[in-house]
Amino acid sequence: MATNLAIDTALLDEALLISGLNTKKDTVNQALTEFVQRRKQREIVELFGSLACDEGYDYKKART
Repeated sequence: MATNLAIDTALLDEALLISGLNTKKDTVNQALTEFVQRRKQREIVELFGSLACDEGYDYKKART
């Protein structure tokens, strides 16, 4: 899918240098992938402490 974007060229050049990737396309795709992963991780972190514990769960039994 072709898309025209106005991207900060200095920022893109820096990302290209830091990433070690060969193309701007690969750099943008990698940046988008990392962005999505971080947002999903943030959603998971927000769940900590909000789920009820199962008091009857035996973690030792699950090891076998």
